[in-house]
Amino acid sequence: MQDAPAVTAGHVTALRLFDVCNAIDLVRAEDLWSRQARAGARSRLSGTPPKAVSFGEAPLALVLPPLPLQLGGRVTEAQVAARLYVFGVVTLAVRVPAQDLGWAEFVALVGDLDAAIGPGAAAPQWAALLTLLREAVGAAWDRPSLSTLEEDYLVATVHRFSRPVDAPTLGAQIDLVPLLSGEHRRLADAARNDLLSRRFSYYTDDLVVLTWDRAFIYEPTRDTDVADVLEVANAQLLEMRYYDELLDDELPRMYDLVEATRRWSFAPRRFARLARRLYTLVAEVTELTEKVDNALQVTEDVYLARVYTAALDLFRVKLVSAAVDRKLAIIRDTYQALYDESASARAGFMEMLIVALILVEVVLALNPRR
Repeated sequence: MQDAPAVTAGHVTALRLFDVCNAIDLVRAEDLWSRQARAGARSRLSGTPPKAVSFGEAPLALVLPPLPLQLGGRVTEAQVAARLYVFGVVTLAVRVPAQDLGWAEFVALVGDLDAAIGPGAAAPQWAALLTLLREAVGAAWDRPSLSTLEEDYLVATVHRFSRPVDAPTLGAQIDLVPLLSGEHRRLADAARNDLLSRRFSYYTDDLVVLTWDRAFIYEPTRDTDVADVLEVANAQLLEMRYYDELLDDELPRMYDLVEATRRWSFAPRRFARLARRLYTLVAEVTELTEKVDNALQVTEDVYLARVYTAALDLFRVKLVSAAVDRKLAIIRDTYQALYDESASARAGFMEMLIVALILVEVVLALNPRR
């Protein structure tokens, strides 16, 4: 749009989330980080009272060295931060400041950052940053993971425009569709409406628009609460995907072990060992998925709760979580069946032993000389 206001203050943030281990000891990680004279602190939402939201266990926020990036034909120094979550997820955030840019230039900056370190780019910077973090606090990672699962998200944030704007008329002054879609061609009306359907405002001068892999935030007060809950939702999605794939791999092995065990039905110890293995898996996954589910609880802040719930629905976190629950139920039922079968095998063995002893007594009774 020719008369679109310029962006006088804002930033674009690229997030990359990794599943690095089974769990992270955040206290130990904070201690390891502080020994190296580096900044680190437990996270909290900046603009929301503590009683309105509750972290299951607040993630550890760390500041990493700046990262030079080639954007739009010039080198830009990006700020880098990391967050460590107790359930084994690490988030890396690369933030590029945006000052005194026309709207078209701001949209171009979003596209340049996506092209430089987005999901479709060959970006070794993420691996280098993760290696730096692993060397610094990797000793606090319990059972490091070999998983290659990742999630990414792009957040474009504006704190101030060159002229006053309000949420109801913002869509008429700037075109958010190219920024949110990454497309240069004009989208069909149905696609545009769907892309802009998840819009949220609390005051007349703030706006949040969510899509699957990008978000636009207009926040004059510079609160980071919305960006923080979007990150938590992505972390929950990543971890639920990990457990979904873990159980997908485990179920065929479980079926094979059950069949192999049943061939040795006269050996109840085999049933007991497999049952214990399945029980341990169920207990471990259940405990960790509960930590993921309780990563953030929004209670009194209705607006933030709406944004957070919409993000969970959009990212399909609840659907993946339901799939994990179904697979856990299958394993629980299998465990119960094996336990019952093991108990039945033991009872059968005891009955055979009793019958054998009775036969021995009868034989001895009929042959008193023996």
